[in-house]
Amino acid sequence: MKLLLDTHILLWAAGLPGKLPRAARKLIEDEENLLLFSPVSLWEVAIKRTLARDDFQVDPRLLHRGLVDNGYEELPIASGHALAAGDLPPLHKDPFDRMLIAQSQEEGIMLLTADALVAQYPGPIQKV
Repeated sequence: MKLLLDTHILLWAAGLPGKLPRAARKLIEDEENLLLFSPVSLWEVAIKRTLARDDFQVDPRLLHRGLVDNGYEELPIASGHALAAGDLPPLHKDPFDRMLIAQSQEEGIMLLTADALVAQYPGPIQKV
C-alpha cells in the first residue's frame, strides 16, 4: 500500500520514533508499504523552523536527505493538487495540511495523520 505521511508523522518517523503512535509504526515498518513524502512537508518545516517553532527544529535539507536515503519516495505537487486543495471544505485552515489532503485524495494514496481535524476529510485518510 502507498502511504503519504503527514508532516508530524514524517518528523517522528525520521527523528523521534518513540513519539510515533503504535499503529503508525506498524504501517511504516511494514516492508510491503511504499512510504511517500510531499515537498509540502519540507516547505512546512522550512517555514516553521524560521518561526522558531520548538516542534520544527530539524534542518529540512537533512530531513530530505534522510528520507531519500531511507527509501522514501517524493510525491511531487501538481497543478491538480493545488486546484483540489482550493475545493476542500474549510474544516482545517492549515495550508500545508490542506495540500497533503488534496494530494491524498487526488492520487488515491492513504494519508497517515495524527491530526483529528485532517482525519475528518473524506477519502483515504487514516488517523493513527
